[in-house]
Amino acid sequence: MPDSPIRKLTPFANAAKSRGTHVIHLNIGQPDIATPAAAMQAVRDMDRTVLEYSPSEGFASYREGLARYYQAVGVPVTATEILVTTGGSEALVFAFMTCLNPGDEVIIPEPFYANYNGFAELAGVKVVPVTAHIEDGFALPPMAEFEAAISDRTKGILICNPGNPTGTKYAESSLSDLASLVQQHDLFLFSDEVYREFTYDGSIAKSILGIAGLEEHAIVVDSVSKRYSMCGARIGALVTKNKKVHRAAMKFAMARLSPPTMAQIAAEAALDTPDAYFEDVRKEYKARRDALVSGLNAIEGVHCPTPGGAFYAVAQLPIDDADRFCQWILESFEWEGCTVMMAPNTGFYATSGLGKREVRMAYVLDVEEINRAVACVQAALAAYPDRT
Repeated sequence: MPDSPIRKLTPFANAAKSRGTHVIHLNIGQPDIATPAAAMQAVRDMDRTVLEYSPSEGFASYREGLARYYQAVGVPVTATEILVTTGGSEALVFAFMTCLNPGDEVIIPEPFYANYNGFAELAGVKVVPVTAHIEDGFALPPMAEFEAAISDRTKGILICNPGNPTGTKYAESSLSDLASLVQQHDLFLFSDEVYREFTYDGSIAKSILGIAGLEEHAIVVDSVSKRYSMCGARIGALVTKNKKVHRAAMKFAMARLSPPTMAQIAAEAALDTPDAYFEDVRKEYKARRDALVSGLNAIEGVHCPTPGGAFYAVAQLPIDDADRFCQWILESFEWEGCTVMMAPNTGFYATSGLGKREVRMAYVLDVEEINRAVACVQAALAAYPDRT
């Protein structure tokens, strides 16, 4: 089981804090946006006298509300096609355990969310990477590269749209090409869509469940964690029209008994969040993105593509080793009383040696704090002994 590049440097951050240094956390996608008030109030108003199990598939009223939400964003599903899970993480583990056998292969464009490696390890599945490149803004690689990666053990392809760690929003033409490939080779297409609302070009990222012909192939992983700034609720969903997959996934759902009762109450209430909430959130994240990306690109030797979605950016720095630099800046550097915690991007690749000069930053803090972080990184690069 691999270490998490997002959390493995925590001891060094804690040591910096104990020295009195202010650590600016750009390493983890923990938004500072307030959770919708209705979700918090629903928990306060709960009148249950017993915190009982929920149904293994989740409360019917919540699944019906989710179905209405999906239909409103162009995803034609019903409540019976939704399985509530303990976070999006469990949804993806269920998907892997349901659709893949030990030794099977899943193709994933890299860099990808580091925990996919861990989920594949749990299921005994081999990850086969297809590399996206920072020079192309981490666009979906050409279909010929996916074709070349397919073997007789390949059972699926996994994408994240918009992406973590890159923030890339895939073009609809690329998704259509991928859908054709999946149908041609009779593969599953897993899609992590937890950042659906966070796009900055005026349109919401297209769901694979809205692509005709993928009804038996498409499995969507979703979560309330980022959408409603409810990371601690641990409520997600596995959504598919494939009845065999749904029935098999239910076996895993019953084995773990039920998703959290209180958190489902909060999540159901969050469904009534007005569109204005997301408009304000998108406006705030866009300002943060622009501050981070423009600030980084103004530093000599730094290259940071402008992400189209989510709230992450990957920057290429003039350094020898991202793991070393991210530890050094916490352990040995301070600028005006602060330092910065970032995630070395090596942990987001399956191919050894890639991402050595790249870091992932989550722009989940206000613009003033992001500007401080950029200034600190600039000063750190000037002082770093192994700058290239």
